[in-house]
Amino acid sequence: MLKQELEILLAPEVAFDELARYEAILKQAGLVPGEADFVHFRRRSIDARGRQPLVRLRADIYRSTPPGELFGPWFIYPNVKSNSPRVLIVGAGPAGLFAALRCLELGLKPIVLERGRDVRTRRRDLAAINKEHLVNPNSNYCFGEGGAGTYSDGKLYTRATKRGDVGRVLRRLVQHGATPDILVDAHPHIGTNKLPAVVQALREAIIEAGGEVRFETRVTDLLLDNNQLRGIVTANGESIEAEATILATGHSARDIYELLHRRGVLIEAKPFALGVRVEHQQELIDQAQYRRAERGLLPAASYSLVHQTEVRGEQRGVFSFCMCPGGFIVPAATAPGEVVVNGMSPSRRDSRFANSGIVAAVELSDMDVKQHGPLAGLHFQQQIEQLACQAAGGTQQAPAQLLGDFLKGKTSASLLETSYQPGLVSVRMDDVLGPVLAERLRQGFRDFGRKIPGYATNAAQIVGVESRTSAPIRIPRDKDTLRHPMVAGLYPCGEGAGYAGGIVSAAMDGERCAEAVRAAVSR
Repeated sequence: MLKQELEILLAPEVAFDELARYEAILKQAGLVPGEADFVHFRRRSIDARGRQPLVRLRADIYRSTPPGELFGPWFIYPNVKSNSPRVLIVGAGPAGLFAALRCLELGLKPIVLERGRDVRTRRRDLAAINKEHLVNPNSNYCFGEGGAGTYSDGKLYTRATKRGDVGRVLRRLVQHGATPDILVDAHPHIGTNKLPAVVQALREAIIEAGGEVRFETRVTDLLLDNNQLRGIVTANGESIEAEATILATGHSARDIYELLHRRGVLIEAKPFALGVRVEHQQELIDQAQYRRAERGLLPAASYSLVHQTEVRGEQRGVFSFCMCPGGFIVPAATAPGEVVVNGMSPSRRDSRFANSGIVAAVELSDMDVKQHGPLAGLHFQQQIEQLACQAAGGTQQAPAQLLGDFLKGKTSASLLETSYQPGLVSVRMDDVLGPVLAERLRQGFRDFGRKIPGYATNAAQIVGVESRTSAPIRIPRDKDTLRHPMVAGLYPCGEGAGYAGGIVSAAMDGERCAEAVRAAVSR
């Protein structure tokens, strides 16, 4: 029986000590130990707006055993029959995996096709990028089981709360091995070191219930018949047919965009964002955000920044993206001859470095739509990524510049220690980004330096390029049926189709697409 609900502000030293926290909550509730059988934490967030940071806790206090739904519900997936309707799911990222789980719940047989390798084997390909500068086009930080988020952080925060049941997605992750803290924290995070085991458990659940997951299976053609998609063709020549195909390939599957365009399937160029990673010592960010010499029991501090710029009479937003406290910068190229960077944090967020994407909006007017049509954004991305590779010497070393020098237009004589394992090369980032994009970032950094003391100085460095913020292409779909408007049987899904922006929003979109397929095959 629920006895009391309360919200309390505690000092970090109390909030992150289990016994002290429990005693403080009971005292606030006017109780003594023994009068409450269970304290259920519903939300935990850090309030650092005052002179001293505080932790805000929301909790329910129970006089007797709490209801079971606090810890679930855990779902037992029914075994789909061999004659169940088949659904092809292209891509084993969060959209694809959660689409498959939802298909199982709805009595559909999912067949997941992933171009990359399983989450464990994939580690060898990541090591080859970091140590030998070898990029496997099918298995890297973007491609492989779990998608781009598996080895680049595992952040679970989303603002897309109206697109689906966020709590349901988080409970599914906890059911398959994620820490229950993600159900409580205001900005939940699993961590790159722990997410692979969760991803593997999701895959095993799909297979145990009768679904299929096939690795190293790249789609190279479509089985199209009078604007009806009957299935796909793989790189080894196999044709696979199904009642519907959910296309959940992520934001970097350029060959899929090119395939759709070549086969006359409608796609559209869309705005995205592009810029750099900025790297600081985590201690600098902690001191600026928490206003204290040492953070103590507080987690590594993060930040969120935005500024409106104006260059050549055009306004564009510059903003922080995928901020990784206590993290690392990683190489995220998907083909030889290009350099792309991303960020990640382990679950403990205990690296000495903090990094964040700082990116500027790229609108359709910035692209050559006349020449490249719907693939204009893709070509814009690719050109800058190839320039970054050339500027840094043609390997996976990344071009970089001290932030203070970038603001002054000065080449850096030397660079700082970095978390980026392949290494950095000092260049003028203007030569990579171009004058307009570089000036937008300069305006943004100057503003950010006014907001965070010590931020925009040579105590930081920028590393290029952060270009895979979102898909530069949208694959249109009907807002009600979620089906492509011209091709029956095709369900564009997730980040790669332009309908999500992170692990949780992609997972929710995968569930929605599975529900749309179920509705269509039931008619």
